[in-house]
Amino acid sequence: MSDARAVLASFLRRPYLILTLASLQWGANTVMGRLAVGEIAPMLLVSLRWAIVAAVLLVINRRGFAADWPQLRTRLGLLLLLGLTGYTGFTALFYAAAHFTTGANMSIIQGAMPLFVFSFAFVARGRPIGGAQAVGMTLTLVGVAFVATRGNFEVARTLAFNLGDLFMVAATILYAIYAVGLEDRPAVGALSFFTAMAGVAFLTSLPLTLAEAAILPVTWPTPRGWLLTALIAIFPSFVAQIFFIRGVELIGPGRAGVFINLIPIFGAAMAVAFLGEPFGWYQGAGLALVMVGIVLAQRR
Repeated sequence: MSDARAVLASFLRRPYLILTLASLQWGANTVMGRLAVGEIAPMLLVSLRWAIVAAVLLVINRRGFAADWPQLRTRLGLLLLLGLTGYTGFTALFYAAAHFTTGANMSIIQGAMPLFVFSFAFVARGRPIGGAQAVGMTLTLVGVAFVATRGNFEVARTLAFNLGDLFMVAATILYAIYAVGLEDRPAVGALSFFTAMAGVAFLTSLPLTLAEAAILPVTWPTPRGWLLTALIAIFPSFVAQIFFIRGVELIGPGRAGVFINLIPIFGAAMAVAFLGEPFGWYQGAGLALVMVGIVLAQRR
């Protein structure tokens, strides 16, 4: 047992590896989100996702959470902000976007997230942005614009954007706010912090689920919908979040946020492979610009 713990501890000290694996799981989340269309209502998926994660965390970390609760309770406002932006808001917009746009587009647009992370870190922390990072973020933004306009900038002039693409842009902004805010999280164990976040996400998602049920016919989970919900709860919701929190601890939100740009590679490739989606020239151009932006933005 001690050997296994030593291996796990060594693994969690490798920020580049765990951040890459987090992005891989979030790329897979894009595919699972698209597969869930018609299998479960999107807001119900958000609520069930975080209910499962919160329940599992309370079971495996109830003593640690009880010990850390007095400190967590003093930062309820921050916890609410982080839960609303990085968990409830992001996932609600993400699964809503899956009903209107392709998995490849969803993945590539997430590549803009470091642009917002660096920008918010500059505004909130006064953290300078280097010349190479500025160029990298600009290329990333241009790449996302290629995807959102489908290579036709007449779309931008007439504001005829795909609703799902706009949802994804809003989702990336919310998650960037969360990423920067992670630096101020209470000094408690990662599992205790994540338990609080999952609980906030579940509670704040309930109004969205109730509103969805009141406005639209409810799509109750099919057997496939339950399977997808379980997979989403385990990997992109639980394991990937732990990896990202740990990565931010090790190298900071700006540099950790750059790894989110790997989501376009993983997500677009899996969307083509598993969903059979076409991959247009504008998506290829956008992805290339995003990847060049990754290299430049990671330079000190």
